[in-house]
Amino acid sequence: MQLNSSGQVVKVGIAQMDVVKLPNTIRTSGLGSCVGVVLYDESRKIAGLIHVMLPDSSLGRTEAINVAKFADTGITAMIDLLKLEGVQKFKLKAKIAGGAQMFQFTSDKDSMRIGPRNVEAVKSELKRHGIPLVAEATGGNSGRTIEFDPATSMLNIRTVNQGVSEI
Repeated sequence: MQLNSSGQVVKVGIAQMDVVKLPNTIRTSGLGSCVGVVLYDESRKIAGLIHVMLPDSSLGRTEAINVAKFADTGITAMIDLLKLEGVQKFKLKAKIAGGAQMFQFTSDKDSMRIGPRNVEAVKSELKRHGIPLVAEATGGNSGRTIEFDPATSMLNIRTVNQGVSEI
């Protein structure tokens, strides 16, 4: 991906989120069972990225939860952040990547299916908020690094042992 000369790459860590405007891009790495959720407004060239670790905040073990860690709280929080930047919710679109099944288990236990459960939870939240899911690169069993460019609305995906693609 070509980065324009004045732009910076804003990095988002696990269970974190951030917002970028032109000319910057936004990236997260280490997406295994986690899901990277990009919410963006094409007309305003602004995007938010959240690195979702778990499907549901009821899985949190502490009183004070990190909202970015969970699909149910994180997507709502990201929408609120984007609204603070002047984005209208009805203009938002989404692209997602990740949700891999990183380990092969002989068990069918649901608790071992974190990747697929994260993807289901993210899709459910997007639907609840009325945000169209435009593209996705989910599942499989390889880790991913993603970078979103608000200038082009393209999501660049580097998948371990599988090269680079764009959605």
